[in-house]
Amino acid sequence: MASTADFRNGLTLNHKDNLVSIVEFQHVKPGKGGAFVRTKLKNVKTGRVVEHTFRAGEKVEIVRLMNRKMQYLYRDSDGFCFMDMETYNQVTILTELVGDQARFMKESEMVDILYHGEDPLGVEIPFHVELKVVKTDPGVKGDTAQGGTKPAELESGGVVLVPLFINEGDVLRIDTRSGEYMERAKK
Repeated sequence: MASTADFRNGLTLNHKDNLVSIVEFQHVKPGKGGAFVRTKLKNVKTGRVVEHTFRAGEKVEIVRLMNRKMQYLYRDSDGFCFMDMETYNQVTILTELVGDQARFMKESEMVDILYHGEDPLGVEIPFHVELKVVKTDPGVKGDTAQGGTKPAELESGGVVLVPLFINEGDVLRIDTRSGEYMERAKK
């Protein structure tokens, strides 16, 4: 058991029978009354963020999560299949646990699988990925005065808004946290 004095961003706790990660915390010492810790907690499984206030010194249960590097193999009706490159064991993770990140995962890419014991909790992909544009409308010359955008389908199946000068076959850097186009990849 640990106390609120051990809080730091990213720490995972067992709070009200849910695994939550500390997004933000603040120790508060008011003029009257006891000190407390105001926190924002993100549910590891659902991604929902809630605010909670702990009394200073309150005991909490810290949970150790483990990251395993795995290779994304394919998607089927059951979910997403990954392979551990050390043991060659294959694991299928439900689509709900992968979430919105699936649109930026390319087959044979390495990702981190978050585990609590033997239970997979989710997938963490790199913050930036390079993906090829497989389908987009051609940009019209002289149509760039307003800095317009158009949808582009990526090789992973995801769709992002890109500037009008992007063509099919271009390789793009994508920010996976926001899902936005960053730049064309350097060749």
